[in-house]
Amino acid sequence: MILHSIKWRLQAWHGFLLVCLVSGLMTGFYMFERREKLQAIDAELAEVMTPLLPRYAPPNSNGPGARGPGNRGPQRPPLREGDFPGPDDGPPLRDDPPAGLSEQRPPGAQPMGNRERSLAAISSGRFYFIAWAEGGERMAAATNAPANLNPPKQAQPNQGRILRTQGENRELIQFVPSGRIVLVGTSLTQTLAQLHKLALALVLIGSGIVIVGFAVGWWLASRALRPIAEISQTASEIAAGDLSRRINASETESELGQLAAVLNDTFERLQATFEQQRQFTSDAAHELRTPVSVILTQVQSTLNKERSGVEYRETLEACQRAAMRMKKLVEALLELARLDAGQTAGKREPMDLSQCVAECVALVRPLAEERKMQLQSDLSAAPCVGDADQFTLVITNLLTNAVHYNRDGGEVRISTRAEEGSAVVTVSDNGPGIAAEHLPRIFDRFYRADAARTSSQGRSGLGLAITKSIVESHGGTIEVTSEVGKGSCFKVCLPAA
Repeated sequence: MILHSIKWRLQAWHGFLLVCLVSGLMTGFYMFERREKLQAIDAELAEVMTPLLPRYAPPNSNGPGARGPGNRGPQRPPLREGDFPGPDDGPPLRDDPPAGLSEQRPPGAQPMGNRERSLAAISSGRFYFIAWAEGGERMAAATNAPANLNPPKQAQPNQGRILRTQGENRELIQFVPSGRIVLVGTSLTQTLAQLHKLALALVLIGSGIVIVGFAVGWWLASRALRPIAEISQTASEIAAGDLSRRINASETESELGQLAAVLNDTFERLQATFEQQRQFTSDAAHELRTPVSVILTQVQSTLNKERSGVEYRETLEACQRAAMRMKKLVEALLELARLDAGQTAGKREPMDLSQCVAECVALVRPLAEERKMQLQSDLSAAPCVGDADQFTLVITNLLTNAVHYNRDGGEVRISTRAEEGSAVVTVSDNGPGIAAEHLPRIFDRFYRADAARTSSQGRSGLGLAITKSIVESHGGTIEVTSEVGKGSCFKVCLPAA
């Protein structure tokens, strides 16, 4: 389970990169300090080597104690082991203190030269030296020099100086062309101890940085992924039936905040859909219950006692009216179900919307004349593409509503026209109008703006819902504007052919 956790995988990568970075930095710092210390020791070895060379490896020397070219000058006996060169041996040296050798003199004393400092460093036992003759015999050596140290071999011809680390000693070796070898060395015990302490300190510091970094990374990962946990918890609660739950999207500008906003919008529409579905089911059951109750009541009343033929006929007619109403309601529900499922795409053929409207006006005109209404039409060519049968249903529903919900002797107007790439149909009346609070829900299923207009008038409240579904399935729009006491106007816009 841990391996599949995003938080643990992020933390693993973060920890790995942090360990690599800290290890690299600490290793680099340790190597820098080690190199600096060794370079300082090498500089000291070179300074200590300087006064030894004129005595043990003079230039152009052909034997022990030779001075200058041609072996001219007084001969000096070779130094024994433990001896040091005198102050007059070799060429004069600079008196400025070299890097790596500190000058320690009593107050008021004259400053030491390089030769004196080098000899003092050897005398103190901090450094040692060994000089080998041409045959490999020891010419001289400091008392603290290793006894079993053999003369080194030249790796390459005419090799001058080499630096090496022998065990816990650091040594500088000078190969002279005459064959003599001079070695100066010092112990690295103190330096290695310091480096060991430095390494231990760096390990502790690096471990602390890694632990703190890991803790901070864990906190940041937890904080960054907290919205995901909230999303999961909210989704679980919604799945359990609490459709009112929403995700707290505090950081709306972040990626997870934007995701939370999208999910909240999805949950909002999901809740609206479920509530609409529950309301639809309740309304459909209520609408179907009325005609079923009428049929059962009429049949039960007739069966209670013998009746005349006329009474039986009246009962059957009442049952027939209830059954027809039920049939219309079921057909409307089936039509909505097919529209919702996208199963009534219908034909898509070029047509003139004005011709379809003219047929619908002729169909509804008797209904308007029955209530002494004027049905006026202003039809212009309005080419579009769609299913003529479905458009006939749309126009018929709009005209029928305009007649049913208008006052006796009122007026209904319908017009068609082509407008900016659309085929437009408008149906208006001068009836009582619709209140502003009812307009947003006028296309909801089973919704009636006027509670007085009950299903007893034969209206199911599904006509406008079916009309809107058909129009939207053709890529069109339907709008309504209304003013109480002045009438309503429905406007349908369909894509032009």
